[in-house]
Amino acid sequence: MVSDLFSQLSIIIALALVVSIITSILKQPLIIGYIITGILISPHFLNIVSLENNILALSKLGVVFLLFMVGLNLNPKIIKEVGKVALITGILQIIITSSIVFLISKILSFTTIQSIYIAIALTFSSTIIIMKLLTDKGEINTLPGKISIGILIIQDLLAIALLMIISSLSEKNNLVSFALEVLLKGTGLIIVLFLIGIYFLPKLTKKIAKSQELLLLFSIAWCLSIASIFYYFHFSIEVGALIAGITLSLSPYRFEISSRLRPLRDFFLLMFFILLGSQMIFTNIESLLAPIIIFSIIILILNPLITIFLMSLQGYRKRNSFLTGINLTHISEFSFILLSMALSLGHIQKEILSLVTIIALITMAGSSYLVLYSNKAYSLLSPFLSVFERKRKKIDEGKYHQDEEYDVILLGYNRIGFDLLESLKKLNKRFLVVDYNPDTIKQLIKQGIDCRYGDAGDSELLDDLNISNSKMIISTIPEIDTNILIIRKIRSINKKAIIIAISHQIDEALRLYEEGAAYVIMPHFLGGQFTSRLIEEYNFNSEKFLKERNAHIQKLKSRKKKGQEHPKHERG
Repeated sequence: MVSDLFSQLSIIIALALVVSIITSILKQPLIIGYIITGILISPHFLNIVSLENNILALSKLGVVFLLFMVGLNLNPKIIKEVGKVALITGILQIIITSSIVFLISKILSFTTIQSIYIAIALTFSSTIIIMKLLTDKGEINTLPGKISIGILIIQDLLAIALLMIISSLSEKNNLVSFALEVLLKGTGLIIVLFLIGIYFLPKLTKKIAKSQELLLLFSIAWCLSIASIFYYFHFSIEVGALIAGITLSLSPYRFEISSRLRPLRDFFLLMFFILLGSQMIFTNIESLLAPIIIFSIIILILNPLITIFLMSLQGYRKRNSFLTGINLTHISEFSFILLSMALSLGHIQKEILSLVTIIALITMAGSSYLVLYSNKAYSLLSPFLSVFERKRKKIDEGKYHQDEEYDVILLGYNRIGFDLLESLKKLNKRFLVVDYNPDTIKQLIKQGIDCRYGDAGDSELLDDLNISNSKMIISTIPEIDTNILIIRKIRSINKKAIIIAISHQIDEALRLYEEGAAYVIMPHFLGGQFTSRLIEEYNFNSEKFLKERNAHIQKLKSRKKKGQEHPKHERG
């Protein structure tokens, strides 16, 4: 038995590796590779899964760790910053999308219970996928990024409630007593756990955190124990794991816990999606073609339009509304968990699970490319989105300067921009800072610096900036395409301006020079170059190095106050 499980796991993981490499090359989420692996090992293809119960147990652990880490990373700060727009847009989008999907499901002859589950499954978007995509693009702290995450948190909270209700449906037939029991038990458990999380866990984790191994062991024990307690009270272990994560999210060590648990989560989650793919059936797939096409169009096209419309009503510009809507064009992991639970309860058939899984594959694939090339997509679609724009003043206009000419325009106030700004202050030149991070703009406003919120890759923003007589434009944005757009736009308006850009690749730097950049900053080479000059200038004079050391320490402390601790690509 053990040797059979070991052999099957070896084959499955090796196959998953090959498929995942291909999906990674195609710039797709690895979840797609896992599901395709499950399809390949199913009875319809290779038929190499005979120990399904063992894989089911492993996949269950994957879901538990996934939900534990979702709870661990729920960020109340984001809700506070964009709470109003996230709450209004999130709830209305869920109501509108689920209503449309339900009505279409009924028109397509699905039963009422099937239509309800399809509507629920196609309403939620994946927090994990969008967090990964936004992080890779360096847009996690942008306004659309924060609003998207805020909406996803609202969706996650609603999904928690649905998980609790659905997991308890098999236990009670009397709806009134069921509702009362769920309310009392659930509320009581959550209150007790949150009190423990506020008053007891911080002190305990502070002592345990002295050992990283103990911290990891405690986190696993806490997750599984709370999940088991919820199971004892006839709730699902998934809900228990989620609540366990939320209670630990108050701990200052949540980031260490999350990073150490991620490999464990990823391995067991691999089993969940492989099992999901292996459960798909293809006998009546032709009868599902129409629903697959219709529902995929709703998620990839109609869903973003609903988000854009709702945000425009609240006074947001079409660009931020569009980018937020694009971030919600895929199906959540919660959808699979809910449907798997519904399947085990006998509420739906495997055909419904197959239907939603195929739609998930299509939308995840489409969403990945949409998010990756969202700026280019916006440039193409911008003229058609004007119908959503309201003429009143925009909430996110972010204009904190006078309409005047500036000697220097700095596009991107990141770690390099920090030093450049210090030099500009000393030169006593009029300068404007443009940045895509709302928190950065708040800092600049407090310092009394002329600034503007916006994406330098937005052609409309560049048109709005008065750059015809600017003497210098500096871009600290690392993306080659954005810098080429900026250089070409500036050269079409102001041929005499000195343009300084940034690049991390030699070939890209040479390309920027060809486009007309006056100088290209290459951070990876500057450190060694600067140190070489110090050695040549100071030789073996320890006093000069000591002076340089003290100045560097002060500079580092100044940067730390501004949150500039970890290097990462940022957009301006």
